[in-house]
Amino acid sequence: MACSTTPPATTQPSTSTSTTMNEATTSSIYDIPLYTIDGKPTSLQPYKGKKVLIVNVASECGYTPQYADLEKLHKLHGDKVVVLGFPANDFGGQEKGSNEEIAQFCQKNFGVTFPMFQKASVVGAEQQPLYKWLTSKDANGSNASAPTWNFCKYLISEDGKVLKFYPSKVSPLSEELLRDINS
Repeated sequence: MACSTTPPATTQPSTSTSTTMNEATTSSIYDIPLYTIDGKPTSLQPYKGKKVLIVNVASECGYTPQYADLEKLHKLHGDKVVVLGFPANDFGGQEKGSNEEIAQFCQKNFGVTFPMFQKASVVGAEQQPLYKWLTSKDANGSNASAPTWNFCKYLISEDGKVLKFYPSKVSPLSEELLRDINS
C-alpha cells in the first residue's frame, strides 16, 4: 500500500497492545497483527518469500531526508527488497502527526509509494508486537538490537529471519545495505 492520504473508515485502534512478549515469542514475523497507515488490518504475510527492510520513520528528524532514499531503494530494488515504514514518536517527539498527517507529509514531500503502517511505539512499555519480536533474541532467534533513534533498519530474509540491524546513520542506499540485500 502506498502512503495513503485516505482517512480510515473505522476507528483507529490504540497504539497500546495487550499482546504479551510470550505471544510475540511464539509467533513468526508473518503472524503478527498490524495496521496499514489508513487503518486496515494486515500482517507481513504478503511479503513472505521476499526480503523486507523495516524502518521506524519520523517526519521531523535530521534523518527524515532518508525517506527520499527509501523511496529510491523501493523503486530501483523493489524486485529484491520490500521497504516498509513504521512511524513512531518515541525519539525526540519527532513524529507528532496523526496517521493521516504522516501519510500526507510523506506523499507530498517525498512521493512515498512504499507501504506505510500505523504510528506506534517501537520501544518502551507500549512497544508494538512487531518491534517486540524484532528486538527479542528469544523471539526472532538472532537479534536483540532495539532502535536507538528514528530511521533504524532491520533487514528480514525471505523466510522471516532477522538478517541484520542497521543504525540510523546507515543510508538506505549505502554500499553495506545494498550488498546485504543482494546477497
